[in-house]
Amino acid sequence: MHNRWIVLLAGLIMQTILGGIYAWSTLTPWLAESYGISNGESGFVFGLSIAVFTLVMVYSGHLLARKGPRIPALIGALLYMAGYSLASRSHGSFPLLLLAVGVVAGSGIGFAYVVPLSVGMQWFPRQKGLITGLSVGGFGGGAIILSSIIEAGKLSGLSLDRFFLFYSLVSGSLLFLAALLLSSPPATTGKKSGEMQVHQAHSEKPMVLSILGMFSGTFAGLLLVGNLAPYALSKGLAEEMTVLSVVLFSLGNLSGRIIWGHIFDRTGYRVIPWSLLLASLFYVLVRVASGGFMFLASVLVLGFLFGSQFVLYAGYLSKTYGVTSFSKRYPLVFLSYGLAGIIAPGIGGWIADTTGSYNTAIMVCLVLLSVSGLVLITANRKR
Repeated sequence: MHNRWIVLLAGLIMQTILGGIYAWSTLTPWLAESYGISNGESGFVFGLSIAVFTLVMVYSGHLLARKGPRIPALIGALLYMAGYSLASRSHGSFPLLLLAVGVVAGSGIGFAYVVPLSVGMQWFPRQKGLITGLSVGGFGGGAIILSSIIEAGKLSGLSLDRFFLFYSLVSGSLLFLAALLLSSPPATTGKKSGEMQVHQAHSEKPMVLSILGMFSGTFAGLLLVGNLAPYALSKGLAEEMTVLSVVLFSLGNLSGRIIWGHIFDRTGYRVIPWSLLLASLFYVLVRVASGGFMFLASVLVLGFLFGSQFVLYAGYLSKTYGVTSFSKRYPLVFLSYGLAGIIAPGIGGWIADTTGSYNTAIMVCLVLLSVSGLVLITANRKR
């Protein structure tokens, strides 16, 4: 009984640190001032880290099954530390920064991310929804802490190189200690029931719908959060308010990851397309917002809706295919999040660099969400 709470706490610490990647846009102005990194380049660093994270997660899941939780978690901790340590030596080199944060640290996230999620569900089999929400919620809330640390470091006059070095040492050490505390419970039975559900769920239609929905929802969310600080500045908000916008998105993301699990338990599939359509409405509001209050309120809600992507499709696939097949199928759906990570943040920054405005990028999000939501509604009626 005592061990499982230690495992849960270690997993939450790990997810919170890894989730700091969502604070990346807070670094964009600092990267521009210190290194001359453009909005588009900064967005591509963030996007590549998300893409690498999702690709590596597929392999990490297999490694977890063979070697247990500590090996992939420790590999993730070491890579994460190495990535930001290398970033401290980039000195404004965009290719080196891309390699350090996008590839090395992104791989660290990929190795470690799936471990607390899987192990937590093993230790708390009767509270899978709650544990899943807490686990991915910790990942979503990490940006709240890191964005405040970034702002404090910048205001203190610390150089960006030194900030990356300090961050690599502190975060890497905490990840390493948390990894050592992870363990799996004694082997349990019940595998056959999960396999029975897999054979009964012969249709791949839920996979196709999940891939479309997750790509659309995460594309829009990543484009926004990957460019949020400079977008807020373009709206005329003060620099302190841009940090607040990142914090509010993260708060929405955190609460959404926890709350949407309960919503899905009560509504099932039909809430998924409506979550996309509701998001499209708030992209209209964030686009036309002329005052700080409407902009910040819209960002908060969009963070809440973005958080739903990491709970709704997990619940839908687990319910459709069973627990055993879920661990094999969900990483494949999660790759659509990685694809969105490659495309969305960089495209958003590139559009802003090219047109001088984020308006066109926001309209792309609006259209994609609307079309996908309508497709998922139509598909549900034909089931």
